[in-house]
Amino acid sequence: MSIGNSGRIVLEIDPLLKKQLYQALKVDGLNMKEWFLEQANELLNKEQLSFELDLPKEREKQ
Repeated sequence: MSIGNSGRIVLEIDPLLKKQLYQALKVDGLNMKEWFLEQANELLNKEQLSFELDLPKEREKQ
Protein backbone atom coordinates (compact mmCIF):
# COMPACT_ATOMS: atom_id res chain seq x y z
CA MET A 1 0.00 0.00 0.00
CA SER A 2 1.46 3.32 -0.99
CA ILE A 3 1.68 6.26 1.38
CA GLY A 4 1.07 9.60 -0.30
CA ASN A 5 1.26 13.16 0.95
CA SER A 6 -2.47 13.89 0.92
CA GLY A 7 -4.68 13.64 3.98
CA ARG A 8 -6.62 10.74 2.51
CA ILE A 9 -6.57 7.14 3.67
CA VAL A 10 -7.99 4.59 1.25
CA LEU A 11 -8.47 0.93 2.04
CA GLU A 12 -10.43 -1.95 0.63
CA ILE A 13 -12.50 -4.11 2.98
CA ASP A 14 -15.18 -6.76 2.62
CA PRO A 15 -18.50 -5.11 1.64
CA LEU A 16 -20.36 -6.91 4.45
CA LEU A 17 -17.86 -5.68 7.04
CA LYS A 18 -18.23 -2.15 5.66
CA LYS A 19 -22.03 -2.34 5.95
CA GLN A 20 -21.84 -3.66 9.52
CA LEU A 21 -19.33 -1.00 10.49
CA TYR A 22 -21.47 1.83 9.15
CA GLN A 23 -24.52 0.40 10.95
CA ALA A 24 -22.66 0.20 14.26
CA LEU A 25 -21.31 3.72 13.85
CA LYS A 26 -24.82 5.03 13.11
CA VAL A 27 -26.06 3.51 16.38
CA ASP A 28 -23.23 5.27 18.20
CA GLY A 29 -23.98 8.55 16.40
CA LEU A 30 -20.60 8.64 14.68
CA ASN A 31 -19.44 8.79 11.11
CA MET A 32 -16.43 6.94 9.75
CA LYS A 33 -14.10 9.94 9.96
CA GLU A 34 -15.02 10.70 13.59
CA TRP A 35 -14.59 7.06 14.59
CA PHE A 36 -11.29 6.69 12.78
CA LEU A 37 -9.86 9.85 14.34
CA GLU A 38 -10.93 8.70 17.82
CA GLN A 39 -9.29 5.30 17.28
CA ALA A 40 -6.13 6.84 15.83
CA ASN A 41 -5.80 9.26 18.73
CA GLU A 42 -6.32 6.48 21.28
CA LEU A 43 -3.65 4.37 19.61
CA LEU A 44 -1.17 7.22 19.39
CA ASN A 45 -1.82 8.30 22.99
CA LYS A 46 -1.37 4.70 24.16
CA GLU A 47 1.88 4.41 22.22
CA GLN A 48 3.11 7.75 23.62
CA LEU A 49 2.24 6.65 27.17
CA SER A 50 4.03 3.35 26.60
CA PHE A 51 7.11 5.20 25.39
CA GLU A 52 7.01 7.54 28.39
CA LEU A 53 6.64 4.60 30.80
CA ASP A 54 9.59 2.79 29.19
CA LEU A 55 11.82 5.85 29.27
CA PRO A 56 12.58 5.81 33.03
CA LYS A 57 13.56 2.13 32.81
CA GLU A 58 16.20 3.03 30.23
CA ARG A 59 17.51 5.82 32.46
CA GLU A 60 17.84 3.40 35.40
CA LYS A 61 20.26 1.26 33.37
CA GLN A 62 22.65 4.19 32.84
